[in-house]
Amino acid sequence: MSESKRSFKPVSGNVMPRFSGIATFMRLPHVTDTAEVDIGLIGVPWDGGTTNRAGARHGPRQIRDLSTLVRNVHHHSKIRPFDLCNCADLGDVPVNPIDLEDTLKRIEGFFAPIHAAGVAPLSAGGDHLITLPIMRAIAKDGPLGMVHFDAHTDTWDRYFGDSKYTHGTPFRRAIEEGLLDPKRTVQIGIRGALFGNADNDWGQQQGIRVIEIEEFNDMGVEAVIAEARRVVGEGPTYISFDVDGLDPVYAPGTGTPEIGGFTTQEAQRMIRGLQGLNLIGGDLVEVAPPFDPSGNTALVGATLMFEILCVLADAVAGRRSA
Repeated sequence: MSESKRSFKPVSGNVMPRFSGIATFMRLPHVTDTAEVDIGLIGVPWDGGTTNRAGARHGPRQIRDLSTLVRNVHHHSKIRPFDLCNCADLGDVPVNPIDLEDTLKRIEGFFAPIHAAGVAPLSAGGDHLITLPIMRAIAKDGPLGMVHFDAHTDTWDRYFGDSKYTHGTPFRRAIEEGLLDPKRTVQIGIRGALFGNADNDWGQQQGIRVIEIEEFNDMGVEAVIAEARRVVGEGPTYISFDVDGLDPVYAPGTGTPEIGGFTTQEAQRMIRGLQGLNLIGGDLVEVAPPFDPSGNTALVGATLMFEILCVLADAVAGRRSA
């Protein structure tokens, strides 16, 4: 890290107890000037793409609160993300809660200058449609690869005939717009009933590697990690984690729960297995606090964001030193 940069660090629990102070992601400083930031943590408090149970608009605020439990060093990998990179809370996107297409433009407009400044974004949603405008902002140099954890493929087409934009369509739109390379995309944990036999066919026809939960269980975590690494290769790669990929016993606070998912420990192992990939950003979406008064789903979300942050910081620092 350049000596001219200030060093952004979380507030220590030995300075101010973790239950006190204004909540920011992982107790990092809240800044608006990205000049000295390597990784920006961003809230996208919007769920206008939700088709059934809304509530993910409240996700970023509760994830911030529960992320005060995050500490500085990953206990297993020993990665120290806040030493590797200047990380900061860049605040929330100013979304429009009653206008979907205006919000898509606002999200893209918020992320575009962040990307132009060379900042890698790590975002908290919000529903999964937020990933589409983020990709519009950060995939201007070419399509991205993606490791996608979810119960659903999110490659469906339309809802009620004409609606192209829902939390079930972002990756179909991203492929159509040339933002996402389907042949460098892997989806892990897919399951749940469909409206029709063809609902999940389109993505696979484009070349997406879909690992349904039954195949995941047969393969095991290590083989799934190896397959994900094979699919995305060495190109720029994005991590998108929908908490409904987890079994709802671990994350009940989400809009579209599907039983039979993977565990939190399996999720942690899979994210850790992505260390060394050319990661350029990520998101954690669909935490809906109204469906989990305990706050445990937000804690799961905050912890998985830290897991993503560790492998992302390792990638950002590696590119800087190369």
